[in-house]
Amino acid sequence: MKRSQPKTAATPSVDLLALGDCVEKFPTKTIVLLGDFVADEFQYGEISRVSREAPVLILRHRETQLFPGGGANAANNLAALRARVIPVTAVGDDVAGDALIAHFRRARVNVSGILRVKGWKTPTKTRFLAGWAHTTAQQVLRVDWEPKSPLPESARARLREHLLNNLKRADALAVSDYGFGATSPEVVRDAAAKRRGSLLVTLDARYHLHRYAKAGITSATPNEAEMEAQHGITIGQNLEELVRVGRATLSAMKLQALLVTRGRHGMALFESAGHVTHIPVYGSDQAVDVTGAGDTVLAGYTLALACGASPLEAAHIANIAGGLVVMKRGTAAVSHEELLGAIRKEASGAAS
Repeated sequence: MKRSQPKTAATPSVDLLALGDCVEKFPTKTIVLLGDFVADEFQYGEISRVSREAPVLILRHRETQLFPGGGANAANNLAALRARVIPVTAVGDDVAGDALIAHFRRARVNVSGILRVKGWKTPTKTRFLAGWAHTTAQQVLRVDWEPKSPLPESARARLREHLLNNLKRADALAVSDYGFGATSPEVVRDAAAKRRGSLLVTLDARYHLHRYAKAGITSATPNEAEMEAQHGITIGQNLEELVRVGRATLSAMKLQALLVTRGRHGMALFESAGHVTHIPVYGSDQAVDVTGAGDTVLAGYTLALACGASPLEAAHIANIAGGLVVMKRGTAAVSHEELLGAIRKEASGAAS
């Protein structure tokens, strides 16, 4: 028997004015962000000379910058898009934890759900960037500082309590799992059950996406590399393989939609009705910096769905947000004004 193929659309059409109307509603939504906060640290230096001790460059330190990374970047993007975001997470009692909490306080984000864990290390990714005066600094090294022990069970219990309490007023739950223990399929399942299946839950999981198969996830936003790791394959330019594993993941996790980000190849949206839509990259395919782009996609996609957008409309909004953020250096966010302006510009161009 010949197997039926999924319906595909290479050039999907959406109402750009409707997308703009959706983005205008972002400030009315409350999103709980459950996930792993990471500190993205950037050490900038000028190349002074080659070391006499070894064939390595010596950098003269110029400045250090620290930005929200991981789930903190997703929360930062939600705040920049003017949603009311309530982060539920854990940080260490260290300088990085202090900096992340201070950042969100300055952004007027409710930090009551950010738990300080004594003796625990805030996950930190330190990037060393080198260059000369009047040149663009290039990353030459990255050092990851990770907790030496799992998040204590007492801390997990308190996070679960914070989560369940804050979901009462939430329009959606966004889960950002970077593998540091702030979230788990079990706690997400309990949260979804408390709302009797009415809770919109989006997921971005760096590892073991399918562990969330019975957790009540509405939609997930993995990148292509994560899909390859999950299925033990290489996709590359093989769209048939992409469709195969995308449909398999959609079915196994019982999702309403699956949005796979593909870098310069855009996105692929899988819907439960059988549609597979390939969305071209927004803007230039020559990204300046892809650091944290998946966090921006999660934020834009979640907010759009919370505003009543269809998965296809939400994917287009997330695609535009992602296209904007990869043109910025470092771990960055897209503002509400930037996203709305880009959509209106697209609408104006389409109308002319």
